[in-house]
Amino acid sequence: MEPSKRPIPIRLFNASGIKVSLDARQMMQKAQRKTGLKNFGEGNLEEALTRLLEAIDNEAQMHAFGRFITKERLMGILENRLRVEEVFRLHPEIEDIQIQAPIIITGLQRTGTTRLHRLIAAHPDIRSLRSWEALNPAPISGDKKNKKRKGHARTAEKALRYMSPDFFAIHPVEYEAPEEDVLLNDMTLISAVSEATMYVPSFVSWVEKQDAIFPYRYLKRILKLLQWQKPNKRWVLKTPEHLGKMDAIFQVFPDASIIHTYRDPLSVIPSFSSMLYHSNLIFSDKVDAEKLARHWMLKDRDMLLKAMNYWDSNPDKPVLHVGYQEMLRDASAKLEDIMRFVGLSWTHAEQAAVREVNQNNKQHKYGVHNYSLNQFKISKQEVEQVFKFYYEKFSIQHDKS
Repeated sequence: MEPSKRPIPIRLFNASGIKVSLDARQMMQKAQRKTGLKNFGEGNLEEALTRLLEAIDNEAQMHAFGRFITKERLMGILENRLRVEEVFRLHPEIEDIQIQAPIIITGLQRTGTTRLHRLIAAHPDIRSLRSWEALNPAPISGDKKNKKRKGHARTAEKALRYMSPDFFAIHPVEYEAPEEDVLLNDMTLISAVSEATMYVPSFVSWVEKQDAIFPYRYLKRILKLLQWQKPNKRWVLKTPEHLGKMDAIFQVFPDASIIHTYRDPLSVIPSFSSMLYHSNLIFSDKVDAEKLARHWMLKDRDMLLKAMNYWDSNPDKPVLHVGYQEMLRDASAKLEDIMRFVGLSWTHAEQAAVREVNQNNKQHKYGVHNYSLNQFKISKQEVEQVFKFYYEKFSIQHDKS
């Protein structure tokens, strides 16, 4: 991922002098022309896009290829927004669909949320967001078997492997696998997706001042659209960012159940910092690893404090705390506890379905992810001090080396 080791076509693109223009109004008009649609839906999307693009121009220090793939991603969001509103216009009955008792997995990054998400999603009565749905939640005209949507996601998976071969050892992104619902929140641009992949501090500051309810209302709207396409399933959702948004979650999903995963921050911080570093290097040659790691360490601390304060103030809200090491020691027993907590049956057939997914998602499936705090110039003592409240609250022990 270092600039000198990028694939040759990407290096040539960056050296070509190509200027990738990022203009909000032009991009929105292009999306409208391409789809033949006009309505982007609720919210001030143009302001959000304008602020993001200004931050990219002034702060992100992206190379040309980074700007190109960012533009493609944002164009995808704009086109999806248009298609979503058109489906709702043609099928207003979608608004009446109920999202009942969603299971929401959250916790700091690298605490086992992805594995747990995939295991719960294997239950026959559960519905999860798939990667191909996250990239194109609205149906495409004439694509009754979703071949175009799946093909788009398969291409995106291959492209990520090409741009960052090591990334899958850190976090697998498979086109048919369960995916984080933050990608649906990000259709409003009011999410942490941009913050995790590029240096845009002015945009991050603006996002933090926005109404936290709106992205969750929009998420619910998309879940209704997806449930209309594949009905009669209960949702399991998963995103670390939910930690800092408990109030918004329960306002929009009052019957939700929360599963919170926790783990030793001495493992979490360097592992996630490595993931962030790899993500940011896809877009820029100038990534400050230490600044990135310190920013997210404090952001994670603040998200945890918000969540814990909310849980303490609202003891009636259903929250189950699950330790990473507990899941490693006896996943079957812990899953039985989880299924009981969320009210799902746990028969031999259901256990077998989950075991099969577990076998296909073994640790190090795509290689070993190596990382250390030293890479980010953060000391063990500093991490322990920042997360002292977290260690004490959940009686967290250090992971074994």
